[in-house]
Amino acid sequence: MSHIVFFLVPGVHLLDLAGPAQVFSTADDFGHPYTLSYVAERAQVPTAQGLPLLAGTDWPELSADDLIVVPGWRTGTFADVPAIGTASLQALRDHHDRGGTVASVCAGAEALGQAGLLDDRHCTTHHEVQDTLALRYPRATVVRDVLYTTDDRVITSAGIASGIDLALHLVATRHGPAVAAQVARNMVVYARRNGHESQSSAMLRHRSHLDDTVHRAQDLIDARFDQPLPLPGLASAVGVSERTLTRLFGSATGLTPLRYQQTLRLERAEYLISHGTTIAAAARSVGFEDPRMLRRLRARRP
Repeated sequence: MSHIVFFLVPGVHLLDLAGPAQVFSTADDFGHPYTLSYVAERAQVPTAQGLPLLAGTDWPELSADDLIVVPGWRTGTFADVPAIGTASLQALRDHHDRGGTVASVCAGAEALGQAGLLDDRHCTTHHEVQDTLALRYPRATVVRDVLYTTDDRVITSAGIASGIDLALHLVATRHGPAVAAQVARNMVVYARRNGHESQSSAMLRHRSHLDDTVHRAQDLIDARFDQPLPLPGLASAVGVSERTLTRLFGSATGLTPLRYQQTLRLERAEYLISHGTTIAAAARSVGFEDPRMLRRLRARRP
């Protein structure tokens, strides 16, 4: 079980907090256990939107599998940064030193900077304060025009809603992209993963739509991509005709169901091959009876 601790500072933005919290809470609803806690230096925390929050004032014991998230607050230049106590900054450093992961949303990167966790690492923040963050922490490499960055268990995201993308990325990393797609679908958000590193998972790349029929078909293909999935059976399982499924699937994803399945197979096979598996063994593992099919698909890949 992973423990997610949100460290709240005065003036915290509600969506910076609620977005990631909802992602982990939804993952917990789907059987992937998470415990969420909220810590602040004072029990009552004013928010940027005027709704006061209550939080604990004692840090729980955390392991290397756990995560601390610092949501952002309203700021224009970082000149009005809320005071963050030395004990809180030390808690951030200690958790990372013990092998844990720390993350920030929007202006929360400032807290990580004060804790020394941005030095010699890539990071990002809201576009309006990226220049200021770079000036305040010259040893950090501030990356622009991305939703989030990851660097040595320090994860930073851009502004406000990008905390959802950051949390979906963490769920995908821990549980696989199919679970992240399931959570994103339940929250009715696009499953975006364009962080600092290449995030090209086919399961998420082709989930940026709101067609429930196609999502249900994708759920079946995601779970059984290495098995034969004839179009008649797939269409019957989601309650539409073959023609309708093909039309809806193409409109939503740009692919046929078969091409989507082949894309998943190819992606998995490439992963296996990169880790030392032979082409023939990788082909069998992902469901190709003849490795020549895998070779042809690899040759067509741009």
